[in-house]
Amino acid sequence: MDYFIIAAVLVFISAIFGYINVRFLKLPNTIGLMLITIVFTLAVFGISYFDDTLLNAERYIISQIDFKTVLLDVMLSFLLFAGALHTNFEQLKVQRWPILVFSTLGVLVSTFLVGTIMFYVLQAFSLQVDFIYCLLFGSLISPTDPIAVLGILKQAGAPKKLETKIVGESLFNDGVGVVVFLTIFQIASSGMDAITPLEIAELFGVEVIGGVVLGLVIGWITYRLMRSIDDYDIEVIITLAAVMMGTVVAQKFHLSAPLAMVTAGLVVGNDTVRHSAMSKTTETYVDKFWELLDILLNTLLFVLIGMEMLVISFEFNYVVAGLVAIPIVLACRYLSLLLPIKFFEEKLDFVPGTNLVMTWGGLRGGISIALALGLTQDMHRDLFLVITYVVVVFSIIGQGLTVGKLVKKVTADAT
Repeated sequence: MDYFIIAAVLVFISAIFGYINVRFLKLPNTIGLMLITIVFTLAVFGISYFDDTLLNAERYIISQIDFKTVLLDVMLSFLLFAGALHTNFEQLKVQRWPILVFSTLGVLVSTFLVGTIMFYVLQAFSLQVDFIYCLLFGSLISPTDPIAVLGILKQAGAPKKLETKIVGESLFNDGVGVVVFLTIFQIASSGMDAITPLEIAELFGVEVIGGVVLGLVIGWITYRLMRSIDDYDIEVIITLAAVMMGTVVAQKFHLSAPLAMVTAGLVVGNDTVRHSAMSKTTETYVDKFWELLDILLNTLLFVLIGMEMLVISFEFNYVVAGLVAIPIVLACRYLSLLLPIKFFEEKLDFVPGTNLVMTWGGLRGGISIALALGLTQDMHRDLFLVITYVVVVFSIIGQGLTVGKLVKKVTADAT
């Protein structure tokens, strides 16, 4: 079975599950697709007691896909560019300081809070895990997933100011989160004695600042090229080339490709650039192309998340640790946002209940699973993969299904 057949099977499954969701369940696509895939996989497990053909086929497909590479090195750049392209730039500019603090300081504080608490919780479960590996878990579970957040918030009806904070933070904090994860991963692999604080700062700075600068350059070049012609076909291809080559360059020079693509998307998508570089026809085609690509990749991603349960060892104490981790992760997110929100809320007229909505609406998704899959066995990969999967499934299904009601309640209380 070659990669084309695997891709064809995944698109076919996604189309069928998507149809079932839209026709019968009527849930947000991200939630519906993952829920249907999990139920389907559990049904396949049940059928395997009589005939294991389907189970073996599904396992083979998953075994041929490097989820971490596919998501972090390929899909994420396209998804983040598409998300940034359709983000309200003017609102983002107004909210830039809280978004910057949420996506940097918030991620770091949450990483250390989650890591520290989980270190003691795992000891209570008689699971002896070094503190540095608990910090690794804290870093991979702290960033919210823009892919999950964007899809669900569109249907939640959140006030624009609040939506901008959540979406803007999630667009940037996954890039920062990946850099934090890679930094701690290097420390865990090499040992504290093998890496100096200066090297840590350099690694973090080059990835983050270098990624943003690269994104600005890519966005500016894309703008200049699109402004000099008026041909919607070629202009759509130019945006596609910007994402693909930008990702290649970022990976080549060890810069943050996610941050580069978010920055490039914001540059190309802001109103000033749109009005001066794109005709109405071009704008329509660029938007529709990236919306379609966004929907297709999202569909595939959440089907893959559901199927990933095939490669996870669900030991009882691992699952219980995952269930205990859910309130811990939520509480740590709430605490990590508390001071920044208190500092900015009067100056920027925050919606009442902002911290509560940002905590419950900060969904975890494929990025956390992809990073957990990148752990080595020495780093307790199986344990943290199960915990991550439990938190992600609860986040997307439990929080995703209820965040709309919470937004409506907060909005109603504020009016």
